[in-house]
Formats: sequence, C-alpha cells, structure tokens
Amino acid sequence: MEHARLPSPRWLNATVGVAGAAVVAPLVVSLTDWGSEPQARTFQELMHIPVILPTAILGLWLVLSRRDPAERRSWMFLETGFLIIAVAHAVSLAGDLRSRTPSFPTLADYLYTASLPFMVIGILLVPAAGRRRADRLKLLVDALIVVAGACMALWYLEIAPLLQIPGADVQVIAMSAAVPVLDLLLLFALVTLLLRHPDISGVVRLMSAWILLKVLTDTSYVIGLVQFGASFPANSWPFLLWSAADFLALLTVCHQLQQDDRPPVQYPKTHSFTWLPYGAIALAYGLLVFVGRNQSLYALGGMIVGAILLTGLVIARQMIAQRESHQLAVTDSLTGLSNRARLSDRIAEMTRQPPRAGRCKAVLLIDLDHFKPINDAYGHEAGDAVLKAVAVAMRAVIRAGDTAGRLGGDEFAVVLPNLPGRAAAEGIAQRLVDALRTPVVFGDLLLSVEASIGVALQDETTTNDPELLIAHADVAMYAVKRSGRGSYCVYSPELDTRAREGELRQAVANDELVVHFQPVVRLSDGVETAVEALVRWNHPTRGLLMPGAFIELAEETGVVTEMGEWVLRESCRQAAGWRRDHPQAESLLLSVNFSARQVTQAGLETTIAGILEETGFPADRLVMELTESVVLHPDEAIVARMTALRDMGVRIAVDDFGTGYAALSYLRTLPVTTLKIDRSFVTDIHTDPDAYAITEALVHLAKAFRLRVVAEGIETAEQAQRLIEMGCGYGQGYYYARPMTGSAFAERMATALEGLRG
Repeated sequence: MEHARLPSPRWLNATVGVAGAAVVAPLVVSLTDWGSEPQARTFQELMHIPVILPTAILGLWLVLSRRDPAERRSWMFLETGFLIIAVAHAVSLAGDLRSRTPSFPTLADYLYTASLPFMVIGILLVPAAGRRRADRLKLLVDALIVVAGACMALWYLEIAPLLQIPGADVQVIAMSAAVPVLDLLLLFALVTLLLRHPDISGVVRLMSAWILLKVLTDTSYVIGLVQFGASFPANSWPFLLWSAADFLALLTVCHQLQQDDRPPVQYPKTHSFTWLPYGAIALAYGLLVFVGRNQSLYALGGMIVGAILLTGLVIARQMIAQRESHQLAVTDSLTGLSNRARLSDRIAEMTRQPPRAGRCKAVLLIDLDHFKPINDAYGHEAGDAVLKAVAVAMRAVIRAGDTAGRLGGDEFAVVLPNLPGRAAAEGIAQRLVDALRTPVVFGDLLLSVEASIGVALQDETTTNDPELLIAHADVAMYAVKRSGRGSYCVYSPELDTRAREGELRQAVANDELVVHFQPVVRLSDGVETAVEALVRWNHPTRGLLMPGAFIELAEETGVVTEMGEWVLRESCRQAAGWRRDHPQAESLLLSVNFSARQVTQAGLETTIAGILEETGFPADRLVMELTESVVLHPDEAIVARMTALRDMGVRIAVDDFGTGYAALSYLRTLPVTTLKIDRSFVTDIHTDPDAYAITEALVHLAKAFRLRVVAEGIETAEQAQRLIEMGCGYGQGYYYARPMTGSAFAERMATALEGLRG
C-alpha cells in the first residue's frame, strides 16, 4: 500500500490560523451583541466549518499516511467521528439557513450523539506500551473507580433530574440522557489513556484537553438546564467552549501528522495521573456529604464521616505501601543505589529532550578492575564490602540531581542530566576514578580496586536514543580497559570498533592498503638475501598509518584474515615481478607475517597454494612468519597445517622470538626453519654486557635447533659487528635499509645491478 504524502508545515500552520480566527470570531460577535438570535446561530454554525471540515480532511489524510496498523486503526475510528460531526454541522447549518427552528431532538442531535461511540473506541485504541495482565487489570480498576465517582456526580446532577421531568417525551428523555452516559464512556476512555500511556506527549496532552473540555462543557450545559433552568443563546459560553474543543481536536490531528511515523520506543515511566482514582473517591464522598447535608448528623452524617476516615486511612496505607514497593523495585538491595530499571528510566527521561544551549548531559559506565580476584580469593562477603564502599564513594562524588546506580555484578552507571559542559563530565569521571582507588578495609585485609569509566555525552546523534548513548559509554569504557585500565575515556567515533571495522573492511576492498618491503641482509657481507613484507594503510584522511594503528583492531574484528590474504597476494605479485625483471631477485626470500587467526583458519594451505599459483611466485621462496602465541599453542590441526605447508616448500619463521613465552619443545614439534630475534634484545648489545650475553645465548639456542637466525632492529654498525661476533647470520634494520615501496625496492635492485656491471 502506498501511503499518502504528508502536508507541509506551512500549509498546516495556515489551516490552524484560519481555524483559530473562526473560533475567535463568535466571541467577538458575542461581545459586540451583533445581530438577532437566528443570525447569531447561523453565524456560529458557519464558523464551525473552517474548524471541523479541515479536521475531517486532515484526519483522513492521517489515516492514509500511517504505517503502524495499531495507530491507523485508532485514527480510523476518530476520523469516523470527525466525519459524522462535520455532517451534523452541515445539517444544522442547512436548517438555520432555511430559518427553521426544529424541535429537539433534531437529525443533527442524533448525528452528534452517534459520533461519540466512535470517539470512545478511537481513544481506547490509541497505541501504548505493552503491559502484563496484572497491570492491565489494575489499570481497568483505577479507570472504573474514576468513572464510578463521576457517575455518582452525573447521576445526581444530570441523569436523575432528566428522568424525573414530568410529562416529558420518552424520546426527549432518552436523547437527553444519552449524552451524559456517552460522556461517561468518553471520560473512561480518557482516564484509561492517561493511566496507560507511558509518555504524556504533545498529542496525548492535546487529545486530553480536547476530550476534557468537551465533557465539561456538555456537563455544564445539561446541569444549567436541569438544575437551574438556564437558557443558552447562540454565542453564549457553552457554544464558544464547544468551538474551542473542536479547535483542540484540529490541533491534535495536526500535531499527530507532524510526528514521526515510526513506532516509539517505550520505556517504563512513573505516571503523573495515578492520583485520579483517589480524586474520584474524594469527589464521590464530597457529593455524598453535599446530598446528606440536611440529614441528621447522628444518622447519615456520622456514617459519612466514619466512611471518609476509614477510606482515607486505607488510601494512605496503600500509598505508603506503593511507595515502599516502588523503592524496592528501583533500588539495588546491596548498595542502596538505583538499580538497572531506575537507571534506564532516568536515561530515557534525559534523552527525550536535547541539552539546552550551553549545557551538557552525560552517562558514565563504570566497571571495577581486579574485582573478580577479590571474590575468588576472599569470598563474596569481601566482594560485597567492596561494592558497598564503592556506593559510598560514588554518593560522595556525584551532585544533587545526578543518579548513581548499579547495573549488576561490578558494573555501575551515573546519569548526569545537567552539566555546564564537557569539562564538568570529565571532572566527575576523574574524581570517581580517584575515589574508587581508595583501599577498602575488610577485617585484617586491605582490598584495592580501580575503575574503568566510559563517558558518553548526549549530542545530536544520541538525542532520543538512550540505547545508543549507553552503547557509546560502553565503547569508551572498553577503550579504557584496552589501554591499561584505572582511568576514564570520553566516547568519540574513532573508538567505535564496529564503525572502524567497517572502515577497515572498506580499506581492503578499496585497495587503500599498501605493502612496504624491508631487506634482510647476510651480516658477513651485507648481501640482501630476503625482504619482509610490511603492511601500511594509506588512509584517505589520516594519511599513511603504521600497523600499530590498525593491526590490533583487525585482530579483534577478524578483518586480519582478509587483510592477510591481500598482503600475501600483493607481496607475491610484486616479488614475482622482480624475479622476471631482475635476475638477482630469483634467490630472494619473501617473508610475510601471518596472524594467529590466519593460522587457525581451515583451508589455509589451499588459500596459500592458490595465491602462489595465481601470482607465479615459487613456494620455496616464501617464508611464513608466525608470532610466539601460535608457537605456544600448536594444536594437532595447526601442526598438520604447518607440516603440509612445509611439504609444499614454504619456510616457517618464528617472529619476535624471546618476547613471549614460547616453549622450546614446540620448536621441535613445529617445522620451524628460522628464528627472528626481537629488536629489544639487539638495542643494547654494544653497550650492555648482560644484553650481549642474553642475545648470544639466543643465537646459540637457535643454532642448536639448526635454525636460521635473523636479528631485527639493527640501527648501528656496532650492533651489526657484535652480532657477527656472536655468530648471528642475518639481520635487518634501519642501518641497512628502511622499509620502502615495491617500486623503490625494484629501483634499488636495478641500481645495484648497474653497479656490478660498472
């Protein structure tokens, strides 16, 4: 079904302006006492047309434009009521133009009455939050209490006097009593709407004002007639109020047309209208007192006073119990802070409105560091003592109006709805970090924890979306944990792993990655025997990024698998080109780094074989560099995979050897051919005897396993000389060459060849 296009705001404003003028015009006529009674009545009906006709037209537009079936169903009934009222005004106007004064009830009266059931059903069907059966039953009882109180008043003031009119026609009595009864149903629908709707929005407020004004005007009109015998000429106050009620109906439709058509996210909210049942009880007893005012104080009067007193005590007791139940429902029993439900409510309430100019709103998510070891080592009583101390510290830091709560376990949150700026949010976060570092005394123990805090500021991207605001704070908190814990971090888009993952995948797809190559030389004569492929990211806005800026993210998200395949294919393609163009490149080894994720990937052998066949690069010239984490945990599948690659001719090297915890026995289990000594061992070998001794031991260890040894990070001639002295065969580093592009390395080989020819 194709939905109708919504009218423009300018058109709606013009319609409301014309209708407003039509509502005010009868008031002006009334004040100036213009015209006769028939003329005033005709003018009054004419002024209804610019109000009720746009309401019916826009109501139909609203029904056709809604996508939510529940909302469309509600407005279909309301629109039926609008159309019937429009026809009723047209019939009444036609009678006035013919100068006829029909007897009550007229066709227009029947139509007005017929519109009320559709209004009742439409309001009852207004979509609201889903509720449990018990909550629906409670809501029904509350609404019936209100209607019962109103029914007592209407029976005494309207219905009973109407039924007692002597000699009245049955049709007249039935029609006169029908409006108060239907108004009661309309009041029931309105009370139900106010009690069940979680968000008293602009549409609900306008709808409530429209219905309430209509019911009060109907009631006042009938009471004036039956109780005081009043007559109401055209342009008197009841007619003016009915016009105002119709104008509010038009505003309701216009406001609903301007609302987003998506179903609203519902959040639990404490209602502002829970007093309605108690108000109805007070009304009923007040009426009972009024009726019994002439009765004997010792008879009816004493009973009334006693009933009022008992009911008041029951109501007071119920309100106290409800308050206690509410506090238990929204309070964490251990810490006394708000629980998850109240925090969700506060965040939802905060995000409904954007921050005022010059102000700021924020949510802090707090996760305790090193809390689990306390529970494991000293028991849950110690853990509970820490959590209680954390609650005390949080209360001491936050301001009045802020909300601190416990989400569960060792996770907490703070809602800051009114801040002077970002600096204030960061100041509170830092004070919380400092306060939570204070040790907790538990018996003879001194227990210490820290906190990682993520800060999310409400801005244009998170307004009206509490889940997104919480997600931002969560991203910032985990950024703190990755960077060392015990601090805070304010969310920024760069921290969002999901967004950066998409950016990284796009980088692979768009060929934003580049491969640089660093030569590996034979230390004895400086001859280049191999090159290591090193990936870079040529970011479109941040420039050339080193691996440290994105490899960890690629590992976390799994993008490293497709990135690794790209690097292997691209480096093999370029190396194969060198072999075709430069004879001395035929003996070069190509070292490519493989991540732990790649090594555990099923079908890795097939993938590598396919790339080698595609690029024409020989398998016996490829060196597969693995990290120590792979060497430390080589399960049977990994060993079989590495053996299959070795059988293909691929060589296997352990990169950054000595920085991890690789067990020496695994060097015999895996088909390793090369050890690369990490640069941290090379840095001080020419000045520090201990560093020299440790590095020499690593070299001798590699030789004992009959492995080729490559030292990384050589930056000076002295370092190179010391490595030669201890028997290290190969090395790489800035002393020999920096990483360079493939074309630059090709030029380097061409230059070296020309030198040999010269």
